Amino acid sequence: MKYVDEFRDRAFVAALVERIKRTVRQPWTIMEVCGGQTHSIVRFGLDGLLPKALTLVHGPGCPVCVTPVSLIDDAIRLARQPQVILCSFGDMLRVPGSQGDLFGAKAEGADVRIVYSPLDALELARANPDREIVCFAVGFETTAPPWAMAVIQANTLGLSNFSLLVAHVLVPPAMEAILSSPHNRIQGFLAAGHVCTVMGYEEYELIAARYRVPIVVTGFEPVDVLEGIAMVVSQLEEGRAVVENQYVRSVSREGNREAQAMVDMVFEPSPRVWRGIGEIPRSGLRIKPAFAEFDAAVRFRDVLARSGPSAREHPECQSGLVLQGLLKPTDCPAFATTCTPEKPLGAPMVSSEGACSAYYRYRGHMVH
Repeated sequence: MKYVDEFRDRAFVAALVERIKRTVRQPWTIMEVCGGQTHSIVRFGLDGLLPKALTLVHGPGCPVCVTPVSLIDDAIRLARQPQVILCSFGDMLRVPGSQGDLFGAKAEGADVRIVYSPLDALELARANPDREIVCFAVGFETTAPPWAMAVIQANTLGLSNFSLLVAHVLVPPAMEAILSSPHNRIQGFLAAGHVCTVMGYEEYELIAARYRVPIVVTGFEPVDVLEGIAMVVSQLEEGRAVVENQYVRSVSREGNREAQAMVDMVFEPSPRVWRGIGEIPRSGLRIKPAFAEFDAAVRFRDVLARSGPSAREHPECQSGLVLQGLLKPTDCPAFATTCTPEKPLGAPMVSSEGACSAYYRYRGHMVH
């Protein structure tokens, strides 16, 4: 059965590629929003299968990559507090701040622990009542519900030693920021299927109508991505601009209402600085006042207010232009020379969903 399935997929891929080649009549530029889609494109060489008139560029669809330097610095500052256990997903440990990263802070003695779910952090809070458990909560809409659930659970259990340093960002405002930029060259989007599984795609319909841009909600397997591209190209060539759903096995228009309600209970929209891009209105989440005791920015305001080095990106890093689709990773002079996964200058080189990481891993030998 395995070989039958592989044959069927190959035949379907060939048919999709042929369909795209027959459809394309003029140059188009399409952005995939999600870093998982980027890795699929680069790993399997999907862009090499497409006609030259079709350009794929990579968007800010990696929450680790867009977490601002200032928040990395805040996380390091909190981790160095003697009473704090700083919890984080593993892919944040090597992301550079102004003066090092969480991995370095851990090596110097800070109590930094990798967790695999918010439940791990809650268990740490229960097991260590004399310590402050601070969770570096990073992600898009996909991971906001479990962190919201963790806050609700901590409140129910009376865990007064549990708090979040929130770095969650929202995808639609970032798409609007790209489309409204005077440098924009994006004519169609592949939207992130996992985000839409939670949030649905009603909000994307407003963007498609306002900016006259096709948006196709797409999965992450090579066949998903190619089918999403084919659907976007069809819209572009036909002069249509609507939202279509390629990822029907997971996504509905309304999304997961229960998960959305949980997020709305704990979080509210706020301005957010995106690393390498700048501040985007209402593009982040912050904890509502009703749950302020679980907000590390409130609980440790005195620690975070202490003067430190100014938060700034490395001057050689051009990841901001990569995240806006204005450069390919290989266009950056630092790529694979002064910037590598072992010594990254910017977040996209070290994140498991970063575009620079994808190019280095799968195509690094082809440059410089």
